[in-house]
Amino acid sequence: MASTLKQVAALPIVETADGLLALLITTRERGRWTIPRGWPKLGLTDADQAAQEAAEEAGVEGEIAAAPFGSYRYTKRLHLFSSVKCSVDIYTLHVRWQNLDWPEKAARKTRWVTLDEAASLVADTELAAILRDFFRRKAA
Repeated sequence: MASTLKQVAALPIVETADGLLALLITTRERGRWTIPRGWPKLGLTDADQAAQEAAEEAGVEGEIAAAPFGSYRYTKRLHLFSSVKCSVDIYTLHVRWQNLDWPEKAARKTRWVTLDEAASLVADTELAAILRDFFRRKAA
């Protein structure tokens, strides 16, 4: 039986006069909407690694939560004939600024969306359900 690999992700959010907005990014391979995520690295906490992924993939920086608010599973395609199951812990990133340039700017699109839009745009159904639950709790 194949093992499940761990990843960490950031949900970049910003509070505006009209409510919370979330930042989505596209995947490099298939252009699907998702949130910044990556592999844990030695020497960094999972939260700090999630924040680093958001900086590299979306150019955003801010205050990362110390603990994840949720997790989801998905299958990551490695290449045409290979994939791996991943479990992703999600950390909230309260964005303070977005840089004009960042390492993966040319490889991805970014989009600030309302909370409802974020859940409807992401392709992964488990991630969409977690986002809906997160946004429901924030609205309460």
